[in-house]
Amino acid sequence: MNVLAAPRFLPLSEQAALAYFADEAAALRFASLLRGRHEPWLVDVVQAYTSVAVFFTLTHIDFPNAVQQLEQWADQDLGAAPVSARCHRIPCCYERGMDLERVARQRNLTVDEVIRLHAGTEYTVYAIGFCPGFPYLGYLPEQLAGVPRLETPRLQVPAGSVGLTGRQTGIYTEARPGGWNIVGQTPLELVNVADGYFPLRTGDHVQFYRIDETEYAELQGQRL
Repeated sequence: MNVLAAPRFLPLSEQAALAYFADEAAALRFASLLRGRHEPWLVDVVQAYTSVAVFFTLTHIDFPNAVQQLEQWADQDLGAAPVSARCHRIPCCYERGMDLERVARQRNLTVDEVIRLHAGTEYTVYAIGFCPGFPYLGYLPEQLAGVPRLETPRLQVPAGSVGLTGRQTGIYTEARPGGWNIVGQTPLELVNVADGYFPLRTGDHVQFYRIDETEYAELQGQRL
């Protein structure tokens, strides 16, 4: 779909519509605007990079009127709309980075330079997906960007692993197969499906800070 200056919402279902915005910032602002309105017919707002999906209930509004209202709000000046975002500092033990040396070679850096660049950047959660609560964090500094995925994905990446590829970094919230380059591991629990614990959401800011193995053991299993 082409990105429009004034986005129009296309149907996902009878109770959901989707639009693409000019950039990630506009999508984040629109999603934040909707969440702040607390409309009785709004069920959920899912932002992912430049797209926003809106889910609503037909007991309060029909599809044409819901889309008409969404388009009116999307036509507003989103540059003035505040973004509701929280800031999270997440510990990362880079000693557990299985691919640190590979990333350093790819980018012609030292391992310490990779760690400094990765931990020295504040990221935005642009999407949640792949596995429950997995945050897609952007964007890596130019010096770290462009590292390809592993040629052969690992059959299992440990929960808490911090990986990167392309322009993004992210956190494996559960043990899963995966092909991202693992540069470290956080000891924190970032998802608990049974408890409904999902502390990271789109629009939030994340910055990693370096810890050693001793601190990793002390923080094991703690939550944000």
